[in-house]
Parts: sequence; C-alpha cells; structure tokens
Amino acid sequence: MLTYYFKLAARSIRANWLVSTLMILAVGVGIGACMTIVTVNYLMGKDPIPTKSGQLFAVQLDSWSPDEPANDDGSPPDQLTYMDAAALLQAAAAPRQVAMMQTAFVLQPDDAQTRPFPLTGRAASADFFSMFDVPFLYGQPWDADTEAAGQQVAVLTRESNEKIFGGVDSVGRTIRLSGRVFTVVGVLDTWRPMPRYYDVTNAPFAEPEEVMVPFTLHRTLQLPRRGNTNCWQPVADEDADAIYRSECVFTQFWAELPTTQARQAYAAFLDGYVDAQKASGRFARPLNNRLSDVNQWLKDQKVVDENARMMLGVAVMFLVVCLLNTIGLLLAKFIGKAPEIGLRRALGASRSTLFAQYLVESVAVGALGGLLGLLLTWLGLLGVEMLFGNLVRGLVRLDGVMVGTALALAVFASVMAGVYPTWRACSVQPAAQLKSQ
Repeated sequence: MLTYYFKLAARSIRANWLVSTLMILAVGVGIGACMTIVTVNYLMGKDPIPTKSGQLFAVQLDSWSPDEPANDDGSPPDQLTYMDAAALLQAAAAPRQVAMMQTAFVLQPDDAQTRPFPLTGRAASADFFSMFDVPFLYGQPWDADTEAAGQQVAVLTRESNEKIFGGVDSVGRTIRLSGRVFTVVGVLDTWRPMPRYYDVTNAPFAEPEEVMVPFTLHRTLQLPRRGNTNCWQPVADEDADAIYRSECVFTQFWAELPTTQARQAYAAFLDGYVDAQKASGRFARPLNNRLSDVNQWLKDQKVVDENARMMLGVAVMFLVVCLLNTIGLLLAKFIGKAPEIGLRRALGASRSTLFAQYLVESVAVGALGGLLGLLLTWLGLLGVEMLFGNLVRGLVRLDGVMVGTALALAVFASVMAGVYPTWRACSVQPAAQLKSQ
C-alpha cells in the first residue's frame, strides 16, 4: 500500500508541478540555510578525540598577578609559564604528560636553485604523539632519552614531507631549519583533529604544525615563539633566556589521567607544587588549579563562538518561516482537491486512508526538498570556505551524520507542515461536496 501511495504522490506532484516546485524550493532553501550553520556548529563543537577525551586534561595554574585575575571570570591563565611547564614535565607525576608551544622555521633546501620557505613548527615533549593518538606514515616519534640528550630531530607532517621530499620515506634524512640541521625520525600520516583541542589558544581550527621538534630544543636553540604570550610583569632584558625565567605564559601543558584516582592524585600533586612555589615567593593568588578534560576545555575556552550560536538561532527561525510557507501551499493544494476527496469518501474511502495518502505526499515533498537542501548546504559551505579560506577548511565538509540529519530534518519538517493541511482536507463532508458538484 505504501508503494501505491508514493505512486499517487508522484502523480500528484507532476500534475501540480508549479505548486509542488514551490514547496520543494521552500523546504530546500530552509534546510540548506539551516544545515549550513548547523554543520559548522556541529564540527566546531564535535568531540575531536572521542576515544580518550575523558582521559586527557588541560592543566591550568594561577601564577598571575596578585592584584587582578587573569580572566574576568576568575579563571587562571589558559597557558603556563615555561618554568612551570618544565618543572611539571620533569616531575612526571602523571602516566603521560606533554609540554609544548608554537614556533616557526625557515627551511633551506639542498637545491641552491630553490628558494627557502617558511614552515610552522611546534616544540613538544615526547609523549605528545602517544597521548593524542597521532598516526605515523613513516618512522616513529623521538623518545625521552633522545629529547634529554638534546638531539636535533624532527617529525614532519605528511604534507610537509610531500613539499620537501616528494612524499617518499624521508626517515634518516636531514633538513636545514633556520640554519640548523635536523634529522627526520618520523612522518605523520593524515591527522587533523577538529578543533585543534591541544592548543585552542592559538587558532583552534588551524592545521597541525608542519614540523615538530623536542620541547627542550626551544630553549636550547632559542627558537622563535609564535602564538599568544601574556605577561603580568615586564621581562628583564638582561639576556635572551629571560623570557624562559619570567612569569609570562606561552606554554601549553596536558596530562593523561586514565582513572578518577589518577586525576585526584595529580590534582593533589599540583596543589603541593603550587604550595611549594608560594613558599618561594611565587603564586601570590589563592590556590586555583584546574584540570579540564577535552570537552570541558573546549567549552570553557568558548571554541564555539556566541555569534555562531546566534546565527544558528536565526537559521532555525528562517527554516520555520519556510515551513509556514509550505503549510500554506499544502493547504491550498489539498483544499483544492476537496471535490475528489468528497467523491472518494462517498465511495467508501476512510478518513484514515486519505490522511495516510496525503501525508505520504508530504513526505515525498520533504525528501525532494531535503535533497535540494543538501545541494544548497554544500554550496553554502563552499561559500563559507571561499569567504574565510584556510581558517575554516576543516569545518566545511558534509559527513554521513550531517547528510542523514538534513534528510531526516527535511522529512520531519514536511510531515509536521503537512499534518494540518492533510487534516483539513480529510475533514471535507462528502455530502456537501457532492451537492456542490
């Protein structure tokens, strides 16, 4: 029977193609506008590492000025000083921990005819790759002993390996970065967490850095700092190393704490560390350490901007307006079939049968509108990418969840829009219609 209803729906859509086209356009435009914003919000707030998001914790210590908090809400700085990050790393109080910061390089090719070009960089401790489940195409990460020895090693992304070595296995080869020679020990496979949760302070939707080097080399080689650096007191100018001994925050620190007991023990360790620093004259503010898992961290750092949430509300209201137009068109179409409905009722068709038939027609209109909405969503996401470029490249794709959501939303919305017109049409009194004819 359902197949027969869909055949009748197709015949009705063809017979009233103008009104049907207007309804499909109304649904499609509403779905397209709504799903474009929904998709961006969905990808912005999506759990970037669902298998471990409850085990990875961003560490915050309140080393800020005693005169004022680092943030208006009283929360501690979102980064650590280099001194604190290095001390926590050396203490190794968590099963795994990583200290890191952004840097930059200029690659000098072996070919004298090729001009040097810049590469984004990150200095990170050895646990970075295992903590964040970073996949490798070639080689492996450096280990703690290699980092402690100060060896100049590097890990490339798949894209930078393509750019420098043409995509071949480059493990063991050397590259010259800003005048220094590094040995390649590994090449990452395709990896782009979205958002880039491990460093949301510096462009949460940017791509991973192109070159990664051991954390200790940043200070040893006096590598440049990139990203946010915030200070509550001036840095002494006595030497280039002063920034590493200052109260400026520019380092991110994460700990892997797989159990509740491990988290409680690490929180107690942080309290003890800060109390010891207070005794030495630092950390003048009240004890305010925080451990935030991945999803809480993204929420606290407001990765999903309030403007994006507001745009989502506007898009939903636009979809409602489109559905109201669809209700009007369906009502006009179904009421126009009153003589046909009256005749069929007189011949024995039940009200429930007619209701089901016309509701199926609404579903068909919704499905067609949903397909059109998917096309418009894709075009809308392309427009967003053209407008904002690489800043949103990871936010402008339709995955299976969003495709299914768009179709389900279109069908559901059309059914909701069709309930009242269908009920009105099926309420036609057959006697009155037969008399009028």
